[in-house]
Amino acid sequence: MQLKVLVLGGDGFCGWPTSLHLARKGCDVTIVDNLSRRLIDERYATASLTPICDPDERIRAWEELTGQRIGFVNLDLGKSFDGLVDLLASTKPDAIVHFAEQRSAPFSMKSPAEKRYTISNNVRATHDLVCALSECAQSPHVVHLGSMGVYGYKSTGFARPEGYLTILTQTGNGLKEDEILYPADPESVYHLTKALDQLIFQYYAKNNGLRITDLHQGIVWGTQTPETALDERLINRFDYDGDFGTVLNRFLVQAVLGYPLTVYGSGGQTRAFIHIRDTVRGIEQSLRNPPARGDRVRILNQVTETHRVLDLATMVSEVSGTPYQMVDNPRFEHAENELEVSNEQFLDLGIRPTRLHDALLTEVTDIARRYIDRCDTSTIPARSVWQQAQADLADAEDVASASGPAPLAAE
Repeated sequence: MQLKVLVLGGDGFCGWPTSLHLARKGCDVTIVDNLSRRLIDERYATASLTPICDPDERIRAWEELTGQRIGFVNLDLGKSFDGLVDLLASTKPDAIVHFAEQRSAPFSMKSPAEKRYTISNNVRATHDLVCALSECAQSPHVVHLGSMGVYGYKSTGFARPEGYLTILTQTGNGLKEDEILYPADPESVYHLTKALDQLIFQYYAKNNGLRITDLHQGIVWGTQTPETALDERLINRFDYDGDFGTVLNRFLVQAVLGYPLTVYGSGGQTRAFIHIRDTVRGIEQSLRNPPARGDRVRILNQVTETHRVLDLATMVSEVSGTPYQMVDNPRFEHAENELEVSNEQFLDLGIRPTRLHDALLTEVTDIARRYIDRCDTSTIPARSVWQQAQADLADAEDVASASGPAPLAAE
């Protein structure tokens, strides 16, 4: 696959392994990143459990090991519009993979500052990208990492379709069948930005003929891909803190520490999951199968399995021997929900899923246990509450910690 690819946000948790994977598949890869995820770690005193080298060292290590070069451009997408236009004009990419968004729902709910930053950063980044492509009169295939959260998590009694819902409308001539974009029902500001993203994509695909694939992704678990496992200098992020750490990462760290796994609320919340290896494979296959110019936005549910949080805790507990306990839920969500997901189009790309049962023990032993001495246990508890009325779930010390240092600027 010989494509010239820009990976926006290529220094991040999904962007870095995707960049390496595409490079190994023969793509000419350039990472575009403003390193804001690293700055968030500095501002909020958090860090990856795994040791992350600086971008230059990562890229040098990859070239040393493989002989392949990966470019790097430090550009603040959403702020440097002229710089983006110049970059597109000079590189003329065949494809663009768009990860350049703040990716945490809890972080987006910490305070008005983080809410404003999430909206400003994510929505402006997406709109500047498609606007710049229109300005340059280019139509590379844009693959965007969206979220299953745009659908919301209410029980529906039917499978979430891949983006589009078939409806019947009563007209003067009887019933008419049509397809509409599945109604968005975001439950955090972060998911709100993903819902806005998909509307932006619909507009520019229709009005400017842009070729776009929007991957509505589940919760990503796992740390390593074959490429990031080649050398510790290439290792991927493992976030476990209350803002950026996913539920499974939190459980894994608690399991190794021998601290009871904290299950929010009843644990009856069902979520969709996908291993990081399947994420990068899904992006590769999406690039191999672009929509035609003039097609509507292609939407795929990039998920491989669903689990209740309580079942997930049980699974980790059985592997590790560490028990779990119920704690108050800091989120504003249904205590329980069913979640059935259609992913036929995604699996038709040729993905052979990595299941939790197949690789969970590896995550416990090779990652969490290996780097547990780097863990700061004070960052594990949730510091964000979904609405002011829930603030009584946190004690006075937690509320004070939630404000933290000055966040990244929204403007």
